[in-house]
Parts: sequence; structure tokens; C-alpha cells
Amino acid sequence: MLDLLEGSEPDTREVEFDNNPDFPMDGKHRLALNFLRGPQKHSCLVGGSRSGKTSLIVRCIIERALRAPGSRHLICRYRANAVNASVWADTYRKVMRLAFPGIKSKRKQLGYEEFSNGAEIWFGGLDEAERVEKILGMEFATIYAGECSQIPYSSILVLRTRLAQPGTKLKLRGFYDLNPTTKLHWTNVEFGEKRDPIGKLKLANPEDFDRFFLNPKDNERNLDPSYIKSLENMPKAYRERFYEGKYVDSIENALWTPDLIEVCREDPIEPDNGRRLAEFQRVAVAVDPSGALSKADIKSDDIGICVAGKRTMSKTVILEDNTIKGGPKDWGRAAVAAYKRWGADLIVAEANYGGAMVKSTIQAVDPNVPVKLVNASRGKHVRAEPVAALYEEGKVTHAGMFPELEDELCQFATDGYKGDRSPNRADAAIWAITELMLGEQSTYTLEFVR
Repeated sequence: MLDLLEGSEPDTREVEFDNNPDFPMDGKHRLALNFLRGPQKHSCLVGGSRSGKTSLIVRCIIERALRAPGSRHLICRYRANAVNASVWADTYRKVMRLAFPGIKSKRKQLGYEEFSNGAEIWFGGLDEAERVEKILGMEFATIYAGECSQIPYSSILVLRTRLAQPGTKLKLRGFYDLNPTTKLHWTNVEFGEKRDPIGKLKLANPEDFDRFFLNPKDNERNLDPSYIKSLENMPKAYRERFYEGKYVDSIENALWTPDLIEVCREDPIEPDNGRRLAEFQRVAVAVDPSGALSKADIKSDDIGICVAGKRTMSKTVILEDNTIKGGPKDWGRAAVAAYKRWGADLIVAEANYGGAMVKSTIQAVDPNVPVKLVNASRGKHVRAEPVAALYEEGKVTHAGMFPELEDELCQFATDGYKGDRSPNRADAAIWAITELMLGEQSTYTLEFVR
């Protein structure tokens, strides 16, 4: 393998590197690696969370770089911080250490790794205009677009214009991966249905597009059993996506879709010891009480508790879903704890189950917490529509994953809520965003309680 670094003449063969004992691969992973070396130009790995998709593609790209002196390869995601933190600083280093022991690369200031044979692997995000402009000024033998659920097809088309580096004797390849979203997503249309995602016509070159499914059960040896269990216990739609690796149906005229939420996702944010984080102008905790009397009251709905923070530039982030099952004392303590944990400015509480009860419940825990009581004057889906529009405009993001909350959001349609039970998590999130973003446009009446 080392002779590949010393100016050996590259060719078009995709040789198989030794299966290093420190980087063992089960049968499904070996099949996936061989798939990536197949005859198709564009290869998409589809599957559940932490199934090994990124590691396999990064490994394949490193192989290609080592085989072709002077070749250039691009690894990108929608956001630069995600590709730098998750791929360059983590996956890339692990794969180099385990699969290619003894081989080194040097990090260059411009944001790429260089091997001794002159090959380069670049890392970039599509959310930095200056960075994207520099990337688009170069040509690559390989382009890898990771987490394609967050990348619009228009960006993919632009990236493919850069898949054109001449003189490397490598087959030009595009790699893609994602946790599957809805069946309408461009990856399913292009790689599954073999149709153009824009015009919906059959692809002129269907043989250039192929996909391979890979799921967490295929990567069990590298995962904690508790993680697999957590995926098994997700809501149905999220279990299908992140555990079973299936594309899911979306409801007709949905206000939110998994595709929309994925585009609006960012890295998790941790609270700062009860102080409001400097990046936020305001932080609100919203509570959507139910009629539950205690934790044992299984007939009643959960009590939605959601924390959101407003940044500058009119953008709001969902920070925490702290929804619980419990009686008034339980949710009162949980809401006040969230208020203090995030250094919030106020608690917004829906008063439909009795304004006096809501007021006394929160004040009994801490009489100094400012509370705004809100009464819905219009239906749930009507209140949801302006908030969904903010997501469409990129003005609301989710700091991490909130499967139960997101599942409820995706059950809202223009003609009503389609879920089986009351969307208490989503209602709380909608109240929080309405408070921080919509102001006088909000569709509620309020009473301010001190």
C-alpha cells in the first residue's frame, strides 16, 4: 500500500486496500465499499443514523487520493461547522489512523489536507459564500456531498459542474449520503426512481446513478446497545428514517416536512449555568398544559415544555424539548427549572386549562418568574401557519434533533392537525416562536403575570 505514495503510476482500477484488523468491516460494510467502487459515476449511501456511511465514503476518497498524485477531492456539507467538526476533526482522522496506519497528510491553511504525492482533500460548507466561491473556482476528481437531506438540489447541480478534474486517470465520481427523508426528496427521485428531480422525466443516463442502503444494525459492533435501543423506541416516522433507513410518506399539504426541518437543523447548544447565552437577545420557555393530574394519568396528554432563543437578525432557535407527563406540580417545577437553566426572560403558558391554575402552579414554584398567559383565539393549524412560514424563510432552526416534537410538527396540514393525539410539544414550540418572532401578529390574547 505504501508504494502508492511514491509516485507509482495510477490507473483506473479501484484496488481493495488491506482490511486492517484495527478497522474491521462486517459483510454489509464490505459490500457497501465495493459498491462505492462500482461502475456508476454517482453513488448514494442511504440509511439510518450512525450506520457507517460517512466513514466508508471518506475511506474510499482517501484511497482515490493515494492512487492519484496531484488529484483533488472535495468533502462538503451544507454547513461549514458540521463538515469541520464532524468529518475533518473526527471521521477523517479516525479513518486515517485505523485504515491507513503510517500514512500522513498535512493540514493546509486554506482548509485542505495534502498527501506526500500532492493529492488534496478539501473540506467545505455551502453556507459560507466566500468559501463556496473559492471551491467553485477549482475542479475535483471526487465530490462528496454529505447529509444530503439538508442540501437543495440546486446546490448539487452547481457542485457537479466542478466534477471535472482532468489528467488524474481516475474515474470522476460523485458520492452522496443521507438519512432518508420523504419519498419526494431529490435523492429518492434521482437515485431510486431514476428521474430528473426538476422535470420528473426519466434520466437519460440511469446507469450513472445507483444507491445502497445501510443501517445501524449493520454497524452494531461499533455502537452502544443503548443507542440502538433509543432508535427502536423513536416515533414511527423517525424510527423508519433513522433506524430502518426508509424513505417515508408525507401528508398532503403538510406545513412542515422532514426535508424542511433537516434544512433548518444545526448543532446542539448547551445552557450556560443559568445565564442567558450571549448570542441570544431573548429566551422564552413555553408551556402547553394538559389536564393530567399526575404521572400515572395515562389518559391525559403530555405537558408540552419548549425552550427557544432569539438571535439577532430575526432568527430563533429551538433549544430544548422538555415535555413531560405529570401533574401541575411536576410541570410547574419542570418549566421553572428550564427557565432558570437557560437564563430565560419569561415563561409563556397557554391558559386553556384554567388561567388561575396555570398562574398559581408556576408562582407556587417561584413567585419571581415572569409569566405571560396566552389564550388561543384560533385553531391549532391556523396558529401554526405563520410559524411554518418562518421555517420556510430560514428564520427558525433546531439545535439538534427533537424526534417527538418534529413528528408532531409534520402532522400539521393546511386543513388541520392529522396526528392521533394532541400536539402538546408542537403547541409549546409554536407559542415560544410566536412570542419571540411574531409579536403583534400573534393570534392570542394575553395576561402578564408577575
